[in-house]
Amino acid sequence: METLLLIVSILLIVIVLLQSNKSTDGGQIITGGNDELFKNQKERGSELVISRITLGLGIAFFVLSLILYLA
Repeated sequence: METLLLIVSILLIVIVLLQSNKSTDGGQIITGGNDELFKNQKERGSELVISRITLGLGIAFFVLSLILYLA
């Protein structure tokens, strides 16, 4: 079980590093330079796939950690 948690942890780290960098848009909140920051933008293509994989791995990490803690 610990091996599975380790694999999920490594995959989660890798998939988070593959996500697009949106932190540069956050810095423009103070200066007001980005008008499209709070617009409803849908993820498409590879961004959507990476987001769903991240969500699944995050849930798996949480569940595995909880199982190992309670066992």
